[in-house]
Amino acid sequence: MSEISREILTVGDLNRAIAASLEERFDTVWVSGEISNFKAYDSGHWYFSLKDEEGQIKCVMFRGRNGQVDFMPQSGDLVEVSANLGMYVPRGDIQLTIQTLRRAGMGGLYEAFLKLKAKLAKEGLFDADRKQDIPSHPRSIGIITSPQAAALKDVLSTLARRAPHIPIVIYPTLVQGPDAPAGMIAALKAAEKENLVDVILLVRGGGSIEDLWAFNDEQLAYAMAQSPIPIVSGVGHETDVTIADFVADLRAPTPTGAAELAAPRKDQMLQELEAIKQAMLQRVRQRVEREAQTLDQLALRLSHALPNPERMREQINSWQQRLNQAWAVRVETWKRNQGHFQSQLEMLNPQRTLERGYAVVLNVSEGLQAVRDPNQLSTGPEYEIRLAKGKANVKLSDVQLLKTEQ
Repeated sequence: MSEISREILTVGDLNRAIAASLEERFDTVWVSGEISNFKAYDSGHWYFSLKDEEGQIKCVMFRGRNGQVDFMPQSGDLVEVSANLGMYVPRGDIQLTIQTLRRAGMGGLYEAFLKLKAKLAKEGLFDADRKQDIPSHPRSIGIITSPQAAALKDVLSTLARRAPHIPIVIYPTLVQGPDAPAGMIAALKAAEKENLVDVILLVRGGGSIEDLWAFNDEQLAYAMAQSPIPIVSGVGHETDVTIADFVADLRAPTPTGAAELAAPRKDQMLQELEAIKQAMLQRVRQRVEREAQTLDQLALRLSHALPNPERMREQINSWQQRLNQAWAVRVETWKRNQGHFQSQLEMLNPQRTLERGYAVVLNVSEGLQAVRDPNQLSTGPEYEIRLAKGKANVKLSDVQLLKTEQ
């Protein structure tokens, strides 16, 4: 090929070609080294170099990424970074665009994390079909965290704002350190035994991988997987990922996010209730209108079915009058019979006989039996004499029997 026909590149084209080649050739890489010439610009971006005894490379970490780093790097720090290899075209500098930055020495923990994650995934602890649904309207919410954690305040304020009507049960425990996994497992068991809550929030604020390592505990993962109560995890910041996040029935990016996912908004619930109310009213109105229309149709059919509606109305009125008359006659007859029966009862009333001057003699010793035969009278027993206006007890001093006139 002649020199004239060979393509001549500009410096910018060449640099862009090199950048594209590097980006295509290298996927995300992990690099360890010592920070050198660290500078944090007002824009929020970080610029520095990574070096070791064999070389150095320039690095940039933009504000959207470095905001997730839990410490301020300084020159001389030993760090590990995950980055994309590329070229800064204007200067032709090969550089690393950093996605994650952590202190050196965390690699062993990360390897342990990946190993446990793979094991539990193989056992099915992360499977979607075993995860429980989070209740849309929980009757009560449990929170497992440290009482001193700042995350607890954020969660409580969020729940108070969104759903102040839902009771909260706090299960206090350590969330950092070697004793934290056992404490969180005990809190889970306590919540299951008490059965007071419909959903559990497992929350903690952000921190380093060491700070959050308690949430990578294998036994805690098994306890969460076996919990009959749905669990929402809200551990660390959005970029922090733990084993507990994979096992939980729902993962929230932050503790506040966990509270928002577990509790319905009060105003939203009121809107839903209003919508249900309007829908019910609409259904009732539609039903009433349909029934009214049906009633009109039946009335029309009835009017057509009657041979002479006016005559039928007159006949009904006549029947009503006859019924009223018959009822009046019957009532009058009942009144007359009642008067007759009452007069007869009055005639048979013993009191009326006494009022005509008669008296009743009763033998007290024989249980107030009436004396009907003069031969039953004697001077010994006591007798009770009942008159129209009272009664008296007497003893007879002499009894003379008189012959009855024939």
